[in-house]
Amino acid sequence: MNFYACIIGSEILNGRREDKHFAFLKNELQKYGHELFASFIIKDDEKLIKNIYKLVKDDSRSVMFSFGGIGATPDDLTREIAAEVFTSKPLQRHEKFKQDIIERFGEEAYPHRIYMADLPQNSQLLFNPINNMSGFSLEERYFFTPGFPQMAHPMIASVIERLFSTSQQKYRVTLLAKTSENTLINIMKKIPSEIELSSLPILNAKEDASVEISLCAADKKSVDKYFKLFTDFLKNSKISYNLI
Repeated sequence: MNFYACIIGSEILNGRREDKHFAFLKNELQKYGHELFASFIIKDDEKLIKNIYKLVKDDSRSVMFSFGGIGATPDDLTREIAAEVFTSKPLQRHEKFKQDIIERFGEEAYPHRIYMADLPQNSQLLFNPINNMSGFSLEERYFFTPGFPQMAHPMIASVIERLFSTSQQKYRVTLLAKTSENTLINIMKKIPSEIELSSLPILNAKEDASVEISLCAADKKSVDKYFKLFTDFLKNSKISYNLI
């Protein structure tokens, strides 16, 4: 699965609010051996939101967590765009959510708050433990929550525990070598696509070249085989390195 975060909020980009969703989602996924495939922080802009959602939908392995924009004010665009992109159908009033809004707000549910219950067709509600004003999901792959962390994070934690708590464990090996990335590029080119390769140059005050090489995959034997290409080369070249 490819996990996406879509964090919607002009107030984050202009500095009026600080994002708290990325770190939370990254850490929550890591509990179960997952990692984010991509993360977007975007304006409350209809075209931009639509393009991000289409990008996610076009990935057959995508799972998306979208934060923000599901309220009833004019700048809350998520519900309508989600309906267009993921269902190609108009919004439909969700009867259970409608009743929850009326129970909480009474007469003040109208004329505005009630629109929060207009959701993409076949939406499933995500329980909001703070005030019972739900988020929603589609196909148990696309999840839409409020922008408030205290509301969104319990929703997402529950979803991940329920649906994505099992994963194929990956094996990772890492070394730090006292050389430049350029020295190891020919070996990097030999690493097959099923093995995740990470090359991170390290800068220090002495300006000595060093690089961190890391390989990761589910198949330990394959990872060890290709990692040995690096260690053998470094030994033969008398380049010092440490396993980390």
